[in-house]
Amino acid sequence: MKLDTPVQYVKGVGPAIAQRLERLGILTVGQLICHYPRRYIDYTQPCTISQAPSDAEVVIRAQVLLKKPATRIAGGRTLIQLVVEDETSTMTVSWFNTQYMAQQMLVGETYYFVGRVRGSASRREMTNPTVRTPAQVARNPLSAIYPQTEGLSSGVIARCIQNALAVTDPLPEPLPPDYLSRFRMPDKWTAVRHIHQPSSPAAMAASRRRLVFEELFVLQLGLSLLKSRGMTQSGAPMRPVGLSPFWESLPFSPTSAQKKASEQICADMTGKRPMNRLLQGDVGSGKTLVAAAATYMAVQNGYQTALMAPTEILATQHASGLQKLLEPFGIQVALLTGGMRAAARRATLEAIASGEAQLVVGTHAVIGQKVEFAQLGLVVVDEQHRFGVQQRGLLADKARSPHVLVMSATPIPRTLGLLMYGDLDISILDELPPGRKPVKTYAVTQNKRRQMYHFLDDQIGQGRQAYIVCPLVEESTSENPTTDNLHAVTTYYTDVAQALLPNRRIGLMHGKLKAKEKAQVMEDFKSGKLDALVSTTVIEVGVDVPNASVIVIENAERYGLSALHQLRGRVGRGNSEAFCILVSDHGSSSVKERLHFLCQTQDGFEVARYDLEHRGPGDFFGNRQHGLPTLQLADLMGDTRVLEVAQDCAHQLLQQDPKLKLPEHAALADAVQQLFERTTFN
Repeated sequence: MKLDTPVQYVKGVGPAIAQRLERLGILTVGQLICHYPRRYIDYTQPCTISQAPSDAEVVIRAQVLLKKPATRIAGGRTLIQLVVEDETSTMTVSWFNTQYMAQQMLVGETYYFVGRVRGSASRREMTNPTVRTPAQVARNPLSAIYPQTEGLSSGVIARCIQNALAVTDPLPEPLPPDYLSRFRMPDKWTAVRHIHQPSSPAAMAASRRRLVFEELFVLQLGLSLLKSRGMTQSGAPMRPVGLSPFWESLPFSPTSAQKKASEQICADMTGKRPMNRLLQGDVGSGKTLVAAAATYMAVQNGYQTALMAPTEILATQHASGLQKLLEPFGIQVALLTGGMRAAARRATLEAIASGEAQLVVGTHAVIGQKVEFAQLGLVVVDEQHRFGVQQRGLLADKARSPHVLVMSATPIPRTLGLLMYGDLDISILDELPPGRKPVKTYAVTQNKRRQMYHFLDDQIGQGRQAYIVCPLVEESTSENPTTDNLHAVTTYYTDVAQALLPNRRIGLMHGKLKAKEKAQVMEDFKSGKLDALVSTTVIEVGVDVPNASVIVIENAERYGLSALHQLRGRVGRGNSEAFCILVSDHGSSSVKERLHFLCQTQDGFEVARYDLEHRGPGDFFGNRQHGLPTLQLADLMGDTRVLEVAQDCAHQLLQQDPKLKLPEHAALADAVQQLFERTTFN
């Protein structure tokens, strides 16, 4: 069977399962066999009954001691129970409405049980476990668990993959032959077969290492090729411009980090090739001021600047703030968003096309087909992690090789940033402007809510304002108990916030509001017409209300530390003392440890490092891997050493073949193209 054969023709798939596989991005046989396990159940290291932790899935090897008679329980269900034992203790194993499983098991025989152990030390229980015989474990000591989707279990996916592997043509080898011997790696076809059904932990590790190397090698090649696209002559050559007039126009002194980053940017913009730089800084480090300095230089050279922000709220805020910074020099700032009235939009488009608008600030509307610039020389993309690599490229395509500056308030360790952003040079703002006070952070449980609201009321009485952040928009109808206690912003607004702050003016903000409604709520909050704002994380990025002194984050365990740190950055922007209150009743020790860590540190880079180490890049960056192509196996924190080797190899290969045009690199070129085609965007 050929690799490009539609997946529905694999034995056991068919049209219905093929439709579900499509939701996972699987359309062909080749994509199916390259759908790798996300983890394994390791039967080679079983846990004893007495030592099994209560908050984790475990494998227990035990002998069936007795079978209890099936009993009818509430709801008309049938309860089937066994008692099993190992050398340390006994355990009751239960199933509901599944007599077949218990009937197949024999008293006196040994089995492997996979599930969560609950109960006290003297009365251990496991419900609805997966069961394997010793013979099954001998054949398959590591059982693959796959990323899945609704209506498609990991077991079904595993069977489809095994059926495909049995009849599929071998995968082509994209790596240069000497890499396999140099790094002692198996060929791709061997690695793929063994990663799905490894014979041992060592075989799995070897296969994973080879596939991770390939994934990161291809990623680095792609990023380097993206960067090399801008190595041609700049389409916006600029002469050096002293920034002293700009700095002297400010009512405050810039930090040395802001000045240094601005100097790096100005040096890039006077170079022969287009600038392609990432400006990275913690919450409140002043990236917008650096963008304003770069805009000043571009305008002094006769060029326009375009700044793209991820939300209309942030775009509107940027336009207002930049207008104040650039007004002394007569620089015209235009705002372009999707929610504009037709007449205003036409007038703005005309101003952009004529060059009258020297700085254009907007959302995705800035990369619309009808937007034409007179002389675009600088492109600024704010909150880089909200946009894909190709999206910022679309904005850059509005002119011939303009300078590109991307900004991110999501700090990551510098070495990791240099490896990840292989297509960008990096500037870091590692100090905060003078006067920024640390935000006092506290973790509390829900039984402290009334005390917390007394505190909010007191802050409002002193003339301050508060944010209250909830994770959901509406009450969930899901039967999943893990979502039952999540506070929906709409019901929280009426049942909690308004009830506990009856004499205060409270606003409601979430992503389902129309753009005009969101803008009005935000304007009311900024102008002081609202005392408190109940919101989803739509206020996470960039919203600037200096008078807000408190932020309450409900169900704080639902967020990574970096997201909590971003939310915390919404307060502490004025002269008053600021507070962040994290509300969580989650009993997990790891959750308590994470929240305690955030209470102890204000450093975004330390927060990011902790988040990466403890939660991994999937949680840290979200599903979109921070705007990069989605990585299936590689862990950008745990696989840093492999990433370094892959980057070195990519650099050496591109020195020999800068565009991957040689015939022996055709498979590599195809792999690069396929990886970047999988990139998804907000």
